[in-house]
Amino acid sequence: MDRPLVITEDHDLLDDLLRVAAAAGAELDVAHVPAHARPYWNRAPLVVVGSDMADALAATGPPPRHRVILVTHASEDPDTWRKCVAVGAQTVLELPSAERQLVDEFADVVEPQTRAGHVVCVAGGRGGAGASVLATSLALAASRQRVRTLLIDADPLGGGLDVLLGQEETGGARWSDLVAREGRVSFTALQAALPSFAGLTLLSFHRGEVEAIPAEAMRSVIEAGQRGFDLVVVDLPRHPDQAAVEALGRATTTLLVVTADVRGVLAAAQVLSGLRRHTGEVRVVVRSGVLDDDVVTTSLGMPYAGSLPDQPRLSAALNRGDFPPLSRRSSLGRFCASFLHSLFGDSP
Repeated sequence: MDRPLVITEDHDLLDDLLRVAAAAGAELDVAHVPAHARPYWNRAPLVVVGSDMADALAATGPPPRHRVILVTHASEDPDTWRKCVAVGAQTVLELPSAERQLVDEFADVVEPQTRAGHVVCVAGGRGGAGASVLATSLALAASRQRVRTLLIDADPLGGGLDVLLGQEETGGARWSDLVAREGRVSFTALQAALPSFAGLTLLSFHRGEVEAIPAEAMRSVIEAGQRGFDLVVVDLPRHPDQAAVEALGRATTTLLVVTADVRGVLAAAQVLSGLRRHTGEVRVVVRSGVLDDDVVTTSLGMPYAGSLPDQPRLSAALNRGDFPPLSRRSSLGRFCASFLHSLFGDSP
């Protein structure tokens, strides 16, 4: 694959460009004089021209092309836009203030969006409703259908989805390694860093004291997930924090797991009021109980996604560290198959 081209003789500017490119996972071709840039001018997916080389490059009469950027360290230099027009650049980026935008420009050409992954959030109407089990089951069922899936643990007090899946000893990054991230994250780097098993990629919490996830970190991870995965499943806390709000704002749909009893419905109504402020579609998954499914959905005024009857020996299997049983004979397996079909149709 052809690499972005940088044309500059300013060593300080080049150092900054190399650092920004590395953050985007990009390697560069560098020309210190316009003549050396000529073989790469039409091939490069992106051309970045240092303001120090703009006039010299313009004098060679390069043919017009898309995706040319002029970069400069000079603040409010009145000559900058003349140079921009002279080299046929589409925009001017001033460093360091525009570094994040330049990271995105590099990342777009070395890692173009190949997918537009669905984001599904799962929340419990009350503690113990089974939202984490449903989130992990959906992610596992999707990965078994060869759907590229990222499972995100967004509940700091949930005990860890890696434990639920019996993978707490599996190596790889956790949220503590990513909480400082802002801006674009390479999905290939993210997938390589996170633990993967059974075709599933997981981002969970470490053991011990848990830091809150900044909104910017959640945004970066989900955006990377949407570029590189077909499905991103997010297990939410019942009280949305800033990270959960970021996830809800990007959700294709949100599933609210409600136990079919009076207290379960009343608790779910309170959770629902928080969810609806931040997301579009919320659908109810009913855990079988003393109330009929239609009574639960009518009480909440939300569309019905399906029911989950109690599944014998599920708790025992999870406590052994086994994956949730997802055969077509199990209620979890049937629900996951039906829900994934509603997202992907016959061809995930």
